[in-house]
Amino acid sequence: MKRPRVLLADDHKIVVEGLRSLLEPEFEIAGTVEDGRALVAAAKDLWPDVIVADISMPLLNGIEAAEQLKKADPRVKIVFLTMHPDVMYASRAFEAGASGYVLKHSAPAELVTAIREALKGRTYITPIIAKDLLQSLGDRPRQREDVVRKLTARRREILQLVAEGRTAKEIASILSISPRTVEFHKYRMMEDLGLHTNADLVQFAIRHGIASG
Repeated sequence: MKRPRVLLADDHKIVVEGLRSLLEPEFEIAGTVEDGRALVAAAKDLWPDVIVADISMPLLNGIEAAEQLKKADPRVKIVFLTMHPDVMYASRAFEAGASGYVLKHSAPAELVTAIREALKGRTYITPIIAKDLLQSLGDRPRQREDVVRKLTARRREILQLVAEGRTAKEIASILSISPRTVEFHKYRMMEDLGLHTNADLVQFAIRHGIASG
């Protein structure tokens, strides 16, 4: 019987090796990647049955990667495995199309269950935050009107890379755009968000979960 194929995305090798040991008895590990851009590329090449991804990853965070993947293929199944117990992160994850949300310290007990549920087309939420998350989702409209969602996907990408300390030239190379375009987007973000410096942008990105501190 063919085992379901799982793609792992986490920038900590020790975590990936632990996940491999946990999952290999039941699942085939289709591949491993260390950043969000590599995840998007690998998912299109490897066609995994389920993706297990961290949220905080370099170059492109897991939530932004998930949005790109779901846009390309709405059938893709993504289980987030993260250290963030914050409902804000979980809410954004499910709005991006996640099938599951598991905390890293709960992985041995919950991750296999979450993957099984995703394969059945169901959703898994770690019990620690389930009640608060469902209440949060019920208390507001489905469409996010918050300040992060007012930024375009391109500007959120640039914002994360700025927060990671990348120069305009480096960002331009990563995104295949010109440094002038990068600077234009930075200027417009500062203007729209009422910010004045790169440091302000970095703090905004960390505070809103676009980049890790």
